[in-house]
Parts: sequence; C-alpha cells; structure tokens
Amino acid sequence: MVDLLEAHGRALAEFDARVRQVRPDQWEQATPCTEWSVRDLVGHLVYEQLWVPALLAGQTTAEVGDRYEGDQLGADPVDAWDRAAAAARAAWTEPGVLERRVHLSYGRVPAEQYGWEMTTDLTVHAWDLARAVGADERLDPDLAAAVLSRTEPQVEAWRSAGIFGPRVPVPAEAPAQDRLLGLLGRQP
Repeated sequence: MVDLLEAHGRALAEFDARVRQVRPDQWEQATPCTEWSVRDLVGHLVYEQLWVPALLAGQTTAEVGDRYEGDQLGADPVDAWDRAAAAARAAWTEPGVLERRVHLSYGRVPAEQYGWEMTTDLTVHAWDLARAVGADERLDPDLAAAVLSRTEPQVEAWRSAGIFGPRVPVPAEAPAQDRLLGLLGRQP
C-alpha cells in the first residue's frame, strides 16, 4: 500500500498534469462539480494548497483568517497553481510533519488525517478536471486504491457534511478508480 507522503506526491502530480492541459478557452467550462467552472475548480485547489504551510506550522484557521480569500489565480492560473503546490509539497515533506496536529475548521486533528483529506481532494479533482477538459481520466491505480481504502470508512460523515454527493452504484469488481469515483458521487 502507498504511504501518505507518496500518495500525496502522486495526487499532486495527477492534478498538476491536468492543470497543464487546460487550454486558454477552457477556463470557463463546466466541471462535474456542478457549481464550479474549470477556473473555480483550480482556484479551489490553489486555495487549499495555500493553507497547508500555515496549518502545518501550527497556525489556527482564525490566525490564517481571510488572507487567502478572493481570486488567487490572477491572470496566470497555472503559475498560481505551481507556486501554491510547490509550497504545500515543501511543507508536507518537512521532517516530522506527520507527527504534528493541525487546527482545521472542524477541530484539531492529526496531520496524517489532514494529509489524507488533501490527497483525496487532489485525486478526485484531478479526475474532475480531466473530465472537464477532455484529458486522460485514468488515475494512478495504486493511488486510487490507497485513497479508496482511506475514504470508505469516513465517507458517510463527509457526505452528511455536504462534501460529496450521493453514491453512484458501481460494481464491486470494478477497478479502484471507478469504485472511488462512485463512492464520491461521480459517474465513472
């Protein structure tokens, strides 16, 4: 099984590969996340990555405040993604980071839990972005399996919080990617 830091690196690479395939005329296209355009989806992931260094350094959400609110993509969404992703990855690979606890909007949790949440989001949104821009939708199979195994036990709590839509039925023998997507409300 893939460990967290390896899974996070793979998920970051999956999303990164899709960001680099967005053509200039595709930023306003719809995504499987019905309320988001491609630009909104990338903006969401940039926003999440911007929080990582501060939260892993021990800051609370109150201390971070609204410093990342608003348009973080500017005129060059790919550059904004590059900078935010590089800073987040650097923070995740600091020695001892997984032994820390972080302050999230819903409480103080182990950094490893936060890392799996971020990895899950990167993974599923890599697929969303691929679908939106017509890129290759195949995800790293080991990554999909690792995220599926970590997500299944807690998905109902996330679903009740409105994070994911209703489960889409997928055969039990389907590949891990399809089971993950179905679990998270996507039609594989």
